[in-house]
Amino acid sequence: MSRTSRTSRTSRLSRRTALFALPAAVLLALVPSSASAYPDPGRVTGSVVTHDPTMIRTSSGQYLLYATGGGIAAKTSSDRTAFSAGADAFSSRPSWWRNYSSVPEAWAPDISYQGGRYLLYYSVSSFGSNTSAIGLATSGTGRPGSWTDQGTVYTSTASSDYNAIDPNLFADGDGKWWLSFGSWWTGLKMIQINPSTGKQLSGNTTRYSIASRPTGTKAVEAPTVVKRGGYYYLFASYDTCCAGTGSTYKVKVGRATSVTGPYLDKNGVSMMNNGGTPVLESHGRYIGPGGQSITADSDGDLIVYHYYDGQDNGTPKLGINLLNWSSGWPVAY
Repeated sequence: MSRTSRTSRTSRLSRRTALFALPAAVLLALVPSSASAYPDPGRVTGSVVTHDPTMIRTSSGQYLLYATGGGIAAKTSSDRTAFSAGADAFSSRPSWWRNYSSVPEAWAPDISYQGGRYLLYYSVSSFGSNTSAIGLATSGTGRPGSWTDQGTVYTSTASSDYNAIDPNLFADGDGKWWLSFGSWWTGLKMIQINPSTGKQLSGNTTRYSIASRPTGTKAVEAPTVVKRGGYYYLFASYDTCCAGTGSTYKVKVGRATSVTGPYLDKNGVSMMNNGGTPVLESHGRYIGPGGQSITADSDGDLIVYHYYDGQDNGTPKLGINLLNWSSGWPVAY
């Protein structure tokens, strides 16, 4: 989450579950042909003001959500509808954050559960700068106050052509781990991670490029990688966030047969060349959806994101939709 402008950062879902039984031909007809065709978010209540959310369901069935702001803002829910605000992830913010931001706060976290522990990757940077760092914290419970900071994972400087923010961990079925990240500059990157340390694998220091906008705006960020049906899918946020009702954020996707790409959209255009098939765009009061993460739940995959509420002065709020993969491409509903 670096952005050229950045502010300090289910009942409807269950009703839609029947769409999982629809054949692929029907799902293809559901792919939006215009912004007005995109689905509204599912109903959420309570503490819903959020930015760059990442969410996981624990073994007890509780939802833990972390988001941009402070020492990484936390929320919980027992039913995926009513959310309550909790304490920050860090009761004491790591001192190294000040090397990358004069205001020691963290952005765009990514939570996952791997090998019996929770991992939380996150960004530390300042407004419009690529002097940035990706940090890592670990926990046995995933709850606020339980996190042990493990320091930096990857950094960028003012002379870098990339930005080390917006991390997302992908653990492949072959045991290899990959971290995607990036915002603006030359686009989205990926490095291989050592599962033992959660940091870059010393035997492979390649920084792969997976998405870029070589012409026009450089605005692509917030990568999320998942594997479904033999393909790797790269979700990313395009255009401008953080401008309230003036935001033009949208979520696009491409797929590949290799985790490092090339990722192509439905028209065969590479995400390294401005490609990307739309998943969510502005419609009605729901402006600039993005900052997304993908969460596997008991009733299917969720896309969890923020949008700016056009009926509430552009306040950033939590959006959740289910995804259907029957067409070979994710369709939000």
